Amino acid sequence: MPTKIIVCGAAGRMGRTLITLITQTDGARLVGATEAADNATLGKDAGEVAGVGTLGVRITDDYAALATPDTVALDFTNATAALEHLRAAVRQHSAIVIGSTGFTPAQQAELDTLAPQTRSVIASNMSVGITVLLRLVRQAALALGPEFDPEIVEMHHKLKIDAPSGTALSLGRAVTGATGRDFASDPVYGREGVIGQRQPKEIGILALRGGDVVGDHTVIFAGMGERIELTHRAQSRDCLARGGIRAALWLVGQPVARYTMADVLGLKN
Repeated sequence: MPTKIIVCGAAGRMGRTLITLITQTDGARLVGATEAADNATLGKDAGEVAGVGTLGVRITDDYAALATPDTVALDFTNATAALEHLRAAVRQHSAIVIGSTGFTPAQQAELDTLAPQTRSVIASNMSVGITVLLRLVRQAALALGPEFDPEIVEMHHKLKIDAPSGTALSLGRAVTGATGRDFASDPVYGREGVIGQRQPKEIGILALRGGDVVGDHTVIFAGMGERIELTHRAQSRDCLARGGIRAALWLVGQPVARYTMADVLGLKN
């Protein structure tokens, strides 16, 4: 039986991409689509909005009315909307995949409390490649040790509203988790002026914005006389959407818990 998928933010760029790819994915079926209450596409066919023809699924602003225990939501909206959808998913015992970023500390705390109460996959980046990069970064940080200085550079399109990206922060946490650094105090978000020598536990995290860049992330381990650079470049949003759909198909059969993309890929700690 096909996995029943609800796309939140159906009229946005990612929402339209998700709908298109769902129609091309064996074992997946679009059963719901949502948008904000003031969106001009409310009431329209989600397939027509996505440019794939009529699917018989109307865009609504009420996710809770669509969520049932046998559906999986795909949410790439924003922090506020994603948190509201997570609350509804918990109430309705529905599965949800969240790839939204930009959560405030208070929102993140609520997400951390709610996510284990239903079947959920939460990731700052749903890309399969980024998931593997996170694992490689942890392994590199552990193997290289304190003699190599880690720095992170990310670049996204000029319309992105949060910085650094959620993925860059996840990469920073991967480094701190492997090396015993403190993510609350050790990252430095850009440098300016006479700042003095780099401190041993610093992790520089720099955000670049411009054009239509989908998402580039590089982790640099700089040593004496050598350096290692691990880079992932998203060539289109398709990689995020494909990862999200893969997570949704996997999640439907799992017990109640909060999962990561590493769980989806079967990567062991």
